[in-house]
Amino acid sequence: MTKFLTGVLFFSLSLILQYIWIKIQRKIHLTQQQKSYGVNIEVEIKSKTPSMGGVIFIVLGIFAIIINFSKETLIFWSLPILSGLVGFIDDWLKFTSHSSEGFKSLSKLKMQLIICGIWVLTIFFTGQLGIWPGIFEGWWIISIPLTFLITAGTINAVNITDGLDGLAAGNFLISLAILLLLIPLNEMNSEILTELFFMVSGFLFFNVRPAKTFMGDTGSHFLGGALAALCVINSRTLAIIPSGFIFIVEMLSSAVQIFTIRKFNKKIFLMAPLHHHFQKKGMDETAVTIRFYIAHAVFGLMLALILL
Repeated sequence: MTKFLTGVLFFSLSLILQYIWIKIQRKIHLTQQQKSYGVNIEVEIKSKTPSMGGVIFIVLGIFAIIINFSKETLIFWSLPILSGLVGFIDDWLKFTSHSSEGFKSLSKLKMQLIICGIWVLTIFFTGQLGIWPGIFEGWWIISIPLTFLITAGTINAVNITDGLDGLAAGNFLISLAILLLLIPLNEMNSEILTELFFMVSGFLFFNVRPAKTFMGDTGSHFLGGALAALCVINSRTLAIIPSGFIFIVEMLSSAVQIFTIRKFNKKIFLMAPLHHHFQKKGMDETAVTIRFYIAHAVFGLMLALILL
């Protein structure tokens, strides 16, 4: 199948399936409670928005395995699909308990670590594990734990970033564009990049402000797994730094906020992660999202050029 036909197929399926899934979610009231400690902006609107759009990512990921079945594609898609299933369980618990809290944080982290650990070891035994060409080659005692931490961290970083209409999905598309410079554009990578770009574009069509659907933890876990897998499976784990720039910034802002509160009983930001800080300062949601797009594209590209 040519890349053009692949793009048309995945974009069309994404649009159609998302549209049907939104209708189903509205019919069964599959929405999510807003956090009581959140920014408290447009709570009534957002609490009525369908919240598990990421389910379609899993469906299309399985479809991608079926139409291009090989050991390599199976290994690649297994990380985002399994990560997405962890997010799905979390979303489902929130829905059934009518709460903004699903999995206990420690339980979710344990499941993430188990999946990432098994997946990274699989990559190691296939001989594809590598930090970057020429860096720590053969030093598996460093590369395995480092890759494991980066993989788990990426999943959580994308999850943390998913807080505004179009923010995580739009920045993920920018990440894919940056990866065009950093990973080999062989047949498998070209196919995967095409499938990911168009399936997420179809979702973003409904997710731009005002969002008709949210991806939920299902979608953010899937996208985090996909971004990590693209870098790791190509022996270029460090590509996460430029391609995941804005996600890393968001995760660090939350980590710094937690540290300063617990250590010094003081806040660095009005609210973490960083996008909520700007909302608290009165910046319009769309303005925050677009400026984060620009920052991700500019600084991600700069870092990519350093690696090259």
